[in-house]
Amino acid sequence: MLIAPTMAFFLLLVAYPLFQAFWISLHEMSTLTLTGPFVGLANYSRLLASEQFWGALYTSAVWTVSSVLLQTALGIAIALALHGPLFGRTFARGLVLFPYLLTTAVAVLIWRWLLNDLYGIINYVILEYEIVDRPIAWLGRMPNAMITVVLIGTWKLFPFVVIAVLARLQTIPLHLYEAARIDGANALERFWDITLPQLRGVLALVLVLRTIWDFKEFDLIYLMTGGGPRRGTETLPLLVYQQSFPELQAGRGAAVAVLMLLIMLVFFAVYFRMQAADEERDRR
Repeated sequence: MLIAPTMAFFLLLVAYPLFQAFWISLHEMSTLTLTGPFVGLANYSRLLASEQFWGALYTSAVWTVSSVLLQTALGIAIALALHGPLFGRTFARGLVLFPYLLTTAVAVLIWRWLLNDLYGIINYVILEYEIVDRPIAWLGRMPNAMITVVLIGTWKLFPFVVIAVLARLQTIPLHLYEAARIDGANALERFWDITLPQLRGVLALVLVLRTIWDFKEFDLIYLMTGGGPRRGTETLPLLVYQQSFPELQAGRGAAVAVLMLLIMLVFFAVYFRMQAADEERDRR
């Protein structure tokens, strides 16, 4: 009886939509009418035989891996800087959160202005200093578009890593560093032997969470490139949108979404396994 309200909300808000998506994926259903014949697993077999699906899956993997690795590396570096004796550290800690707090639509609008081929300030500067002899199409050709989207995604999302790592850095006992200095360890050795082992747990959690969130990222990529040029930045979330709305194939879009869910269940399994390991370690 005590958990009945929670179970009711779970069934209404989670279980029913998941079942509905799976049921739609078994039909050749139109997005306009939400009606169509039952086709079983035909949508899945069609997707698995489609080059577009495998291309979107590959693009999703490239986007996710590149973005997560860059976010983690940049987040650790800035967290270490903010943890040290930095002038204006309090102001810098607030400033570093700015990209994460900025609305995605506003951030994309600003970056599209900056990267514009004709009047963007970035092309103006590199032309002025003769770094290049012609404007660069940052979003108009590959691999420029993917590299640009990954870099902007890293800028937008790395503050999450900074927050998590900085919080853990502030709990590391200072006597560990003092003992290492007495033993003659330099800064790199202290980082490798003390800081990095202490950050291992939080970094594992950050990597799993950011992988899950970046794998299903839609708005930033859609607003930056719309999946172009020539589907070069079309990820699985964009494929769901493409199938469901422009092509009005709700059944096929739902099939892509279900396949995405199956892939993400692997990440969820890793996350829950890590949580169980942490709880077991705490009990010891």
